[in-house]
Amino acid sequence: MKKIALAALLAFTLLPAASFAQVYVRIGPPAPIVEHPGPPPGAGFVWVGGYHRWDGGRYVWVPGHYDHPPRPHAVWVQHHWVHRHGGWVLVEGHWR
Repeated sequence: MKKIALAALLAFTLLPAASFAQVYVRIGPPAPIVEHPGPPPGAGFVWVGGYHRWDGGRYVWVPGHYDHPPRPHAVWVQHHWVHRHGGWVLVEGHWR
């Protein structure tokens, strides 16, 4: 039982560090794909645009979707790639 508790404690300790991991790619991302979203599924929904993610060997397009903001007046900040130190880093999208 002690081993399970220790393993769970270690997993919960390392879990936040995984969320801060950044993807670093030497090849620049392709131009974004122009999406034409239809009407929102309901009142209050916001379009979250698609983006290119790196799958370890190439860029893959993740299509956009409608999402409901987590709180009133929240604004979606789009995923985007930033050029840093000779490579590219994905800045994850988030609600602000």
